[in-house]
Amino acid sequence: MKIFVGNLAGATTPEQITELFSGFGQVTSAEVIKDRRTGESKGFGFVEMPAKAQAREAIRGLDLKELNGRFMTVNEAQARPGSYRRRPR
Repeated sequence: MKIFVGNLAGATTPEQITELFSGFGQVTSAEVIKDRRTGESKGFGFVEMPAKAQAREAIRGLDLKELNGRFMTVNEAQARPGSYRRRPR
């Protein structure tokens, strides 16, 4: 399950997010989204966890928890309206 993590401090690293979410189960990936032009954090990221039950538990346990002085918003990732995924050729 893909999880959205918002309201991240600029200094937050994927390793910190992985460590935090690992308390709830296996984490297959964690990323902090960065601005292409400046390379600075956009303040949000994504975590992928293979077990839905553990992912839901992480969402419940970490939503509105503090990390690096900011209270995170954690919920199931949703597709952006108007977005699409490229199909592999």
